[in-house]
This record gives sequence, C-alpha cells and structure tokens, in this order.
Amino acid sequence: MGRSVSEIDLVLRSRRVVTPDGVRPATVAVAEGRIAAVGEWDAAPAGAPCEELGELALLPGAVDSHVHVNEPGRSAWEGFETATRAAAAGGVTTIVDMPLNSIPATTNAAALAAKRRAATGRCHVDVGFWGGVVPGNRRALAALDAAGALGFKAFLAPSGVEEFPAISLDELAASALEIRRLGSLLLVHAEAPERLASAPSGDPRRHATWLAARPVEAEDEAIAALVEIARATAAPIHVVHVSSAAGVARIAAARRAGLPVSGEACPHYLTFCAEEIPDGATELKCAPPIRGRAEREALWQALGAGSLALVASDHSPCPPELKRRESGDFFAAWGGIASLQLSLSALWSEARERGLGLEVLARWLAAGPAALAGLAARKGAIAPGRDADLVVFDPETSYTVEPLSLYHRHPMTPYSGRRLTGRVLRTYLRGAPVFDGVPVGAPRGRLLSR
Repeated sequence: MGRSVSEIDLVLRSRRVVTPDGVRPATVAVAEGRIAAVGEWDAAPAGAPCEELGELALLPGAVDSHVHVNEPGRSAWEGFETATRAAAAGGVTTIVDMPLNSIPATTNAAALAAKRRAATGRCHVDVGFWGGVVPGNRRALAALDAAGALGFKAFLAPSGVEEFPAISLDELAASALEIRRLGSLLLVHAEAPERLASAPSGDPRRHATWLAARPVEAEDEAIAALVEIARATAAPIHVVHVSSAAGVARIAAARRAGLPVSGEACPHYLTFCAEEIPDGATELKCAPPIRGRAEREALWQALGAGSLALVASDHSPCPPELKRRESGDFFAAWGGIASLQLSLSALWSEARERGLGLEVLARWLAAGPAALAGLAARKGAIAPGRDADLVVFDPETSYTVEPLSLYHRHPMTPYSGRRLTGRVLRTYLRGAPVFDGVPVGAPRGRLLSR
C-alpha cells in the first residue's frame, strides 16, 4: 500500500469497486482524506481498520454540476444546508451551484462573495459555483473568474426570474471571447426565444400543450447558433439539459469537426416520457420539456456513444404552491425538477434495464461532471491521490420513493411513489462519513474555487 498501518485511516474492500479501469475486486486505502492506494482484493495491510463490503459496490462520489440552491434570496425554495444534506443522502459529494434563482444572481464578484457567505459552515458536501453571463456584465467576468467561479452560465431564452435576463447571440459571442481569454467555460440554456410560444394554444393542463410551446426546433436552432459561436471564438461551450435527438446530432457533429462543444443529459429526460405524463402533473414541468420515447432513447444512445459526456440533475425546487398542483396549469407552474437525492438511483434503474453496468454511473455522474467543472484532479474517480469521496451502493435493492425520506427543503418530486433500484447506504467525504442511513456529523463540506 506504500504507507505504514499507522498512516492509514480507513480501508474499504469490495468485490465491486468501480475504478477508471472498470469494476473489479479491490481494496481502497484512505489516508488524510485522500485515496492512498487502490490495491488487489487481498492487499489490505494487517492491522489497518478495514470495512468489508462484500458484493456491495463502491463508487466514486457523484459530482452534480447543475444544482440550483437558491440561497441567498430564495432560501424558502432551497438552501445550502438542505440541498447538501440531500446530496449526501444521494451519494453526491460535490455540487456546483447555478448562478440564478438566488438574489442577488451570481453575475459579479460581490454576488459570489454573498453566495459564499451564505454557504459557509452549512454544507454537508463540497460546493463550487458557476458565475452568470447576462446583458451588460462582460466586464465583470474577469473579476468573477478571479473570485473562483468555475465557469459561466447564460440563457438564450427567458430564465423565469427577472434578475437573470436572457442574452442575445451577439452579446453572448462577445462574452465567449472573454471567457476563452480567461481559460474558462461557457454553459448555455439553449432554446431560441423566437421559436417559443408565449401563450398556450390548447388546454394548459395538458403536458402536450406545454410540449408544443417549447418545440424541438427551438433547441435545435439555439444549439446550431452556439456551434457557430464556438467555431468563431474557439471558446468551450457546454449545452445544459439537452432534451432532443436533434440537439444531440448538432453536438455530435460539432465534436466530430473538432469544436469545443459538449452537452449533458438529466435523469428526468432519461426516465420519463411525454406519452406517460398525465394532465395536471406539473411536478414534471421543466424547460426544455420532457419529450417523447424516441427522444429519450436518442439521449441514451448519445450517452453510450460519448456525444453527451455526463448526467446532471438540474435540481430546481420551489415551494409546493408554485407548482400549481391545484390548477394543474403547466404555464403558470414553476418549471423545475427536484431530484438531487435521487439521481444515482434513477439513472441506475434505467441503465440496468438497458444492460449497462455500474461503470456508467462513475463515468456519467462522477468523472464527466468533474472534468467539466475543472475538478478532475481531486474529484470523480476512485484513484490514488483523489479525494476519498466514496459511496457504498447496493445495486440490487429496490425501494419506493417516499417524500418524507427526502432531505431537500420541499419533499415534492415527480419520483414520488416510483419504484427505483439501487440504494445509497453510506457516503464518505474525504474519508469521513456524511451519510450512513441518515445524514451524520456536522457540515464539513468545503467551498471550491477554480
């Protein structure tokens, strides 16, 4: 193992350790919060504290690169303490907070400082922050970068909150040049606003009406425009929550052409389909909307082919009354899916049905988002030198999602009552347990900077 027994804090041994080289029997030694060694099954040093996991899987802690914590300003929607407790319960050991829905929005260095103050001492897992790109703030991006923002997020369509307005393609291109100069990353919500219907042309209780108001063409045209910005500026551009086969095809073609364009899927697009959404089920409202079965399967194919590099939750909760369940009006309801605690189980439930193995969980939920956020030197894999962010996972056990078992602020989720397979039993952050059937210990998460 390369260290004396006295230097090793913890040894975990499993027949199914999910490493960058595949799933294999292995012994993982932890020292001073990092993975000291990944050895053979019988390599545990005599006398070291060893936890035998048997056939339980040992996964790298997930990195969720798309989370709306909403604090400060809208902490009644979600907060750092509740969001990170839910993350720990779901095997997520790092989240990256989006720059909108909080007040102030994270569009300058002062706002990022306010966000960090709100998070200090309240996080059960590690937390990084994206900055925001909005009209008129291009000159603020360098200071945001210097203050530690991991990258920058923009909307081409209205975001839903007035303090984070959408940006034009011309101004986005100018900001992309600045972001390239900074050596950072641009993330974009890709829907062309001129393609979006402002009012329903049918029954607002029907998901089909909402779906028609956010057509595939809106995403396709927006991604096409982003590809041209990447071509003109050489800035790396990441398309968040890709929902369609057309969007995937645009990204795949750009990548084949050598352009720095990437994209992500979300568990709700990989789990649900439009044909199964009943009238009034506003807990399933999001933008872009959940599309049909064929679009869902195209996303799975894109993940398998590497056209999409990762899966992120886009956890965006709100108080229950804003979901408008009484009226069931998709146009009046807040658009966001609460799923931070459930992403690992939701993805595994669908992946195993498609004959995929545990290695896809590590690739799409850990390694991919860690690389996107510039955290791969410390996060995203069970490998020597990485933080000992580890998850003990039972891939065979099934359970029904009960709202009262959820730790985010409001226990409303479209997964409520759904049968999922794969349960997080224990989560370690830098070698210390933060979840063991229930959240444990005081908040010990760190605030991360680029």
